[in-house]
Amino acid sequence: MTVPPDDPRFRREMASAYRSGWHFVDLATAIPHRGDALKITLFGEPIVVAREQDEDVRAYRCLRRPRGAPQPIRCAIRYGMIFVNLDQRDHQLIEPETITATPRSA
Repeated sequence: MTVPPDDPRFRREMASAYRSGWHFVDLATAIPHRGDALKITLFGEPIVVAREQDEDVRAYRCLRRPRGAPQPIRCAIRYGMIFVNLDQRDHQLIEPETITATPRSA
């Protein structure tokens, strides 16, 4: 690893990852080439982490239903390590609230 373990930025980032629902999967060197994939089980859920053709690393939750399409989940690489986030609330799209206000006249 190129980052020393006593680096405060590294410790802050790791604390943020563990606190926010992000989970360490493996080192990025585990899937070095395009088309490489890694299948893991995290909290009983099968997950595939793959290096796509555009060199990005993406993660997918494998659904157990027949003919279910893989569901994309959030994936990030920090300091050469792959993290995934399984928190369902983190994957829901939230529409911005529309605030209606009536201006008061003086």
